Amino acid sequence: MTALVLLDYAAVLVFALTGALAASRQQLDIVGFAFVACLTAVGGGTLRDLLLDRNPVFWLGSPGYILVACTAALAIFLTAHLAESRYRLLLWLDSFALAVAVPAGVSAANEVPLVLKQGELYVTAAFAGALAAVLAERFTGIPALPLAVCALVTWGLRAGSLAFGWRLPVYRARPPR
Repeated sequence: MTALVLLDYAAVLVFALTGALAASRQQLDIVGFAFVACLTAVGGGTLRDLLLDRNPVFWLGSPGYILVACTAALAIFLTAHLAESRYRLLLWLDSFALAVAVPAGVSAANEVPLVLKQGELYVTAAFAGALAAVLAERFTGIPALPLAVCALVTWGLRAGSLAFGWRLPVYRARPPR
């Protein structure tokens, strides 16, 4: 199993957990949990593969990804009530999912995301992680190090935004004089 496949499975798992947690907040039934978990789990990778013209899309070629997402949905369906704050858990799982998905995307596409979200360190964390991976690859030559650096930088920034409120400055229009 290649590093890209492992990263894809890890991203699917963690994004499925976040999707299932979102379903629990909406009090959906088990089918709703599975649907939201699968959509959340494979949505980004599907878009990546379509944009890169990869055939077949990763989860169509290996249905095990859907099985992982459905298993995660079932696990959350049975245990979500144990979490003190499902929303806070969702945010932290999402930060970890981002740290897994960005290296997977970098490994598959070697491109840096260019979308920005208002002040939030989300896509900015992804960009910084991807940049760290490129720099680590350029200066170290150690095969797995760039992906590990990418994950650590991405999660560190996103976790910092959740734990400490780190934000980018946002443009505020001033009234004309």
